[in-house]
Amino acid sequence: MSATISAGGNERDAGVVEEICVYLTERPPRSFFLFAGAGSGKTRTLVEVLRRLTGVTPHEAGEKVARGLRLTGRSIRVVTYTKNAVAVIGGRLGDNDLVNVSTIHSFCWELIDGFNDDIREALVAVTQAKLDKKREDAKNKPRGVSDSDLAEFAELETDIAGYRETSHFRYHPDKNLYGPGAIQHTHVLNATAWLLLNKPTLRQILQDRHPVVLIDESQDTMKSMLDALMVLAESPGAGLTLGLLGDHRQRIYADGHADLPTRVPTGWAKPELQMNHRSQRRIVDLINRIWEAKLEGRTQPANGVVQQPRVEKDKGTVRIFVGPSELNSNEKAKRESWCAEQMAEAAQAEAWRHGSHQLLALEHKLVATRGAFLSVYEAMDLLDPNASAPSGSGENKGPSASRLLLEELMNLALCVGPNGAVNEYAATELLRRSGSLDLLPVDMQLREVRTQQMQQAIAQFAAAVTNPESTVAEVLAPILSAELFVVDPRLHDAFADKSPPPPAPIPRRETETKDARIRRGWCALFAAPWRELAKYRRYLAGGSELATHQIVKGSEFLHVMVVMDDSQAGNNQISYDKLFGGKVLSPNDLKNIKNGKETTIDRSLRLLYVTCSRARESLALVLWSEAPEDALKQIRSSGWFEYDEIQEIPAS
Repeated sequence: MSATISAGGNERDAGVVEEICVYLTERPPRSFFLFAGAGSGKTRTLVEVLRRLTGVTPHEAGEKVARGLRLTGRSIRVVTYTKNAVAVIGGRLGDNDLVNVSTIHSFCWELIDGFNDDIREALVAVTQAKLDKKREDAKNKPRGVSDSDLAEFAELETDIAGYRETSHFRYHPDKNLYGPGAIQHTHVLNATAWLLLNKPTLRQILQDRHPVVLIDESQDTMKSMLDALMVLAESPGAGLTLGLLGDHRQRIYADGHADLPTRVPTGWAKPELQMNHRSQRRIVDLINRIWEAKLEGRTQPANGVVQQPRVEKDKGTVRIFVGPSELNSNEKAKRESWCAEQMAEAAQAEAWRHGSHQLLALEHKLVATRGAFLSVYEAMDLLDPNASAPSGSGENKGPSASRLLLEELMNLALCVGPNGAVNEYAATELLRRSGSLDLLPVDMQLREVRTQQMQQAIAQFAAAVTNPESTVAEVLAPILSAELFVVDPRLHDAFADKSPPPPAPIPRRETETKDARIRRGWCALFAAPWRELAKYRRYLAGGSELATHQIVKGSEFLHVMVVMDDSQAGNNQISYDKLFGGKVLSPNDLKNIKNGKETTIDRSLRLLYVTCSRARESLALVLWSEAPEDALKQIRSSGWFEYDEIQEIPAS
């Protein structure tokens, strides 16, 4: 029986906290999926539930749970997507020994760390299953098994052999380790999921530590791990109670389930948060219309709660601007400034004129193009696709093998003035902190020679960084020659290798080996303009005025401009132009529709929902279309926008 209190206005969701408390305190406890849309106060709801279950806020049934946890030395586990979310929940909850908050990666590693034999068995099993599937799929191809398929099989077989020979596995949730035994995030989650399903001991360890596990952003949680936990918690009284919090409309990663609500086991509770406390009414109305839209090419169901704005938030400004995609990047940037001027007038907000709005793009390549660091970004993406872009919490520092460039060399560049003069005090302090001065010879004569070598290298470095035409290789050369810093062997070997880069694979026809991809990445990075590196580093740290939808999920901004430009995004999985009618559906789209699979329209619609729902006061959508007239025609008939909210971008 639902414990929701019937209420309207701003108190519409007033009973949800108590409703969830009932599920978690009844005997046996009941697992649940909380639908929590954009700006619905999900974190506040989660914290209030935890405060009641742990005795911080007076609650009779909750205090019994708290006593039981203390007597058995157990705690409630809260799993979030980023360290930033961990800090937010921990900060609001305060010091509470009955709640353990962590990222999903930390949670999984804590469960399996040290069980090396089990990790080995799991990784071999998971990789073998992947290899078997790829072999089966390749056999069913019209042309049979290709050379690229064989190369991919060989890589997986090498991985399996490597796991079997590894005695000790290493992992760090916040660092990219490499070398013998080092495994990455995906490996940890897949191994943990396999072990939970196949090793009763690990299941018992989890239940003994955390009888209740609450997972935030569950729509983006890796399928294998989420499925394993749902299996363990499916039956009431199984010893594990699972609470999933999220919004399938905001799923942006392929790792998550396409439609999580349909995966929730029968009998689980499904409480809902209906309010949107973030946005003005016009923006809330728009995102509701977007999600309810009946579009050609849409296969995902339009299920989900219709959101309601706060009573006092009865305004808001929305505009959509449409222009031709054939313009170059500079021309588009100028027109986007024009769009901002129109928004300043429409919303009566000077922030649009001052550049104080947040610009959101489809993906990192588009941001890199607008931000003038495309060469460096593409090179880093070849080196390590999992570490080349911001993480959403400002923690990602780029591929680990390139850290010398992104940290020591970028910091050394700050010691060089515009005219090439070196701040010797600052440079010496940097060398001291990095440990370079600890390696100076004890012998005074040798020490003098070494010091002169270092000074000469810094002078050559300074000359290179102040030359606007310098490449990364030209700036790096004197540093490596003088061995000014400790150098990652991967960077050292790649720079010493003067062989030409391997040819790029033909899209959709060839599969590239990992070694060939990385070699292409190094060659591209060394040839890239040095001036791009600082812009790229700023983007990684979250300091850029540009961002992608992946990075801002969970964030909010007063004023938002969403730039939709398929021509510069480099992603054939997403197409805003198809969504708005500027491009027709492809044969592959039609095939997916026929088979009921996720389509380009499904993915694009979710991302549009995510970006639009970031805005609090005003929202500008800028569409660069191959066929602007066709797009404008569909937009006018969509019912999403009023007539005066639709504007064509002038040619000049």
